[in-house]
Amino acid sequence: MNIRRGVAEANGLELAYEDMGDVLHPPIILVMGLSAQLTLWPLGFCEGLVAEGHRVIRFDNRDIGLSSKLSDLKVKGPVWKRMVRAQLGLSSPVPYTIMDMADDVLGLLDFLQIRRAHIVGASMGGMITQIFAAKYPDRVRSVGIIFSSTNQALLPPPKPSALKLLTSGPGKGATSEQYIAHSAKFMRAIHSPNYPFSDAELLEMARASHARSFYPAGVLRQYNAILGTGSLRSYAKRITKPTVVIHGDADPLVRPACGRAVARAVPRSQWLLVKGMGHDLPPGVWPVITQALITNMMRS
Repeated sequence: MNIRRGVAEANGLELAYEDMGDVLHPPIILVMGLSAQLTLWPLGFCEGLVAEGHRVIRFDNRDIGLSSKLSDLKVKGPVWKRMVRAQLGLSSPVPYTIMDMADDVLGLLDFLQIRRAHIVGASMGGMITQIFAAKYPDRVRSVGIIFSSTNQALLPPPKPSALKLLTSGPGKGATSEQYIAHSAKFMRAIHSPNYPFSDAELLEMARASHARSFYPAGVLRQYNAILGTGSLRSYAKRITKPTVVIHGDADPLVRPACGRAVARAVPRSQWLLVKGMGHDLPPGVWPVITQALITNMMRS
């Protein structure tokens, strides 16, 4: 697979991206989630979409991977207050919000001179996608939202064990190997029980991600962007393009009820609950997700 790598000047930032497939084919923009580099869209999954006749672009969000780091922006005040407000669907002051990250996607499209694209987002990327599709309908062909949420009031929170691993680290002064082990432990906590990776595979993925980029401060700002944005339900209700909402029934981080909330809010959306899928994209779920996305794209 020939991969065209580049850096887009978008919304005042530099966004690292990878571009695959025929540039004349209908484009798909893949938007990844919290703390997740573009590599969390597995290459084999991307190749499957290319094989279906699409151009596929995956990119690093701001503050992650090889994209711009906003080190001059500081998160102020205790995070628990924002967590409480977010659970009630309320916004909070933060350095940047999911709305700003949706404008990053617009900048990426402009840089690549793509007028309209299929937009597919996972987790926080699904939140970005909801806002983008609502604000910029003329730039959207179809919408795919994978294990995401509207963040409206009183949706079930993550399982405590998964949340603890997400919001904590191995401790001050930890070595690279300790950070890698912690990352692998987190991936184990959110994995798909019907499609498990071995411990060796998780460590290999964690090590590759760490080697490509390691920037915990950006993860904190991204997490606060989610907490600070508040409910997305008003955006989801404004989406007019064909939409499929996909979720795993074993997701411990963004619970299935959160995905159902998205599906209920988006008019005429399709809902797919995948048995035994958690909060990751193992090879075993690629065929069913790819088919659901392609079927939805054909509705556009």
